[in-house]
Amino acid sequence: MKETEKHILIVGAGPAGIEAAEHLSDLGYQISIVEKDEAIGGKLNNWHQLFPDHRPAKEVLSHLVNKLPKNVKFYLNSTVTKTIKEENLFNVEINGKTKIQCDSILLTVGFDVFDARIKEEYGYGIYDNVVTSADLEHIFNQNNKILTTQGKIPKKIAFINCVGSRDEKVGNLYCSSVCCVTGVKQAIEAKQMAPDAEVFMFYMDIRMYGRFYEDLYLEAQEKYHVQFIRGRLSEVAELQDGSLLLKADDTLAGCPIKVHADLVVLLIGFVPAASCNSLSKMLNIECAKDGFFAPCDVHIDRNSTGTEGIYMAGACTGPKNLEASLADARSAALKIHYHLVHGKATNLINELS
Repeated sequence: MKETEKHILIVGAGPAGIEAAEHLSDLGYQISIVEKDEAIGGKLNNWHQLFPDHRPAKEVLSHLVNKLPKNVKFYLNSTVTKTIKEENLFNVEINGKTKIQCDSILLTVGFDVFDARIKEEYGYGIYDNVVTSADLEHIFNQNNKILTTQGKIPKKIAFINCVGSRDEKVGNLYCSSVCCVTGVKQAIEAKQMAPDAEVFMFYMDIRMYGRFYEDLYLEAQEKYHVQFIRGRLSEVAELQDGSLLLKADDTLAGCPIKVHADLVVLLIGFVPAASCNSLSKMLNIECAKDGFFAPCDVHIDRNSTGTEGIYMAGACTGPKNLEASLADARSAALKIHYHLVHGKATNLINELS
């Protein structure tokens, strides 16, 4: 498409922001991206392998970044500090000084991960060998093997599901959707790196909703002999030798159990990005009761915010896996294009019907 003078600002340079930028640039729009970190790619930078096929995360990130046109302008280490809408244009201030004007804004600020220190009974931040799933990805990337903080290969590894999700005590009632499959993927990686280790996974129930996720779950049991224990962990304690004692209730057997482990991995869930609250107030858009951005219509208009010209995509609207975030970004790009071509926020579905 012939290049236009219309300018779109994307807030967030994770996978959703990158994917939307590529498609909007292909449609002829000028694109600027504001990113709070010093590099683009979001949390995909931190992943070792992706589920369900163990594809290297760096390979996918490189593919996304390499597709970006050279004329996309980035503002790194930056945040939006002020916006004023005048008729159909947005006057945006970045870092309190740089000013740009744009025709539309797309929010792709992603998510934050649950702070496992809140669950004190699990010992994160207290015991050295209690780590989170995010920490474990870092360990995989740094060492290409699984190690305790003392640099030893663990003989027993325990994964704990639903840390910070589906938990009334911490105020998060929702399922983060990817913790189960992340845990299964990491358990397989752990067994590949430490074949002699015993691996346990504590769960309330396993939610393997994606295509080929169930295959991964069966592979973990049948090929790698990961032991799944249905029950909520109650406490982790450190013993004199530095190993960890886990106390839980096995709800299938109907009895309390104790498990020793050299490494405990807490599968932490999604929480709204810290910027969701401030951006919602600045841009006069709503957040849902869970703290993520609220779509205009949850069934047929998930990319619109209710404020004309402002759209959203990716995990800032709720927990999503990578594929869903990329698809959502493409949907948002089409929505913005339709809005700018027609000059109004008309619902495409209603128009076609």
